[in-house]
Order: sequence, then C-alpha cells, then structure tokens
Amino acid sequence: MPKVHVRKGDTVLVITGKDAGRRGKVLAVQPGRSRVVVEGVNVVKRHARPTRAMPQGGIIEKEAPIHSSNVMLVCNKCNKPTRIAKKFLADDEKVRVCKKCGEVIG
Repeated sequence: MPKVHVRKGDTVLVITGKDAGRRGKVLAVQPGRSRVVVEGVNVVKRHARPTRAMPQGGIIEKEAPIHSSNVMLVCNKCNKPTRIAKKFLADDEKVRVCKKCGEVIG
C-alpha cells in the first residue's frame, strides 16, 4: 500500500491547483488512493435526495479528496511548509521531524 506523508489532524498547505496557497486541517486520509481530504479545500456541490436524516434534500457542499502530492505539511513551531525527516528517539520510537527547524511534529 502506498504511504502518505501526512496524517489526520495535520495542518497542510495546498501547493498546486485551484486552491493553491490555502491552509487547512486534514480531515481524512485515503492511503490506498494517495489522497487526502482537507478542510475548506476542493469544495464541491452534491445533490442529495430527501432522506429521513435530511427530509428536505437539496444541494450540499462538501470537501472532495485531493492528491497527497499537492499538499505540504506545515510545522507547528516555525509555521512554514516543510518536508519531514524520520528520527529515532532514545526509546526506539520513530517520530517525524521538521527539516527546517528540527522540531518533532506530533
């Protein structure tokens, strides 16, 4: 299965496409398709028929997935988009580290 460099809950910057330059939180990750759903990015309109949960039906706006290569992780400390490095801690725990400032990314 392909790996994705971001996780659910990470803050990312969209680097290409119609939403380039926007920041948002990752809501879902689809590693099999190498796609991520980012809050407020790639919003599409879907027509929904009436159901018991939503009796009126109508047009719903929701986020659609974008390819993971179109987003870049934003470091919490330096607040800049960065690539990540893997580092082992003293107790053999592997963590993600910011390439720019060296801070551990949760």
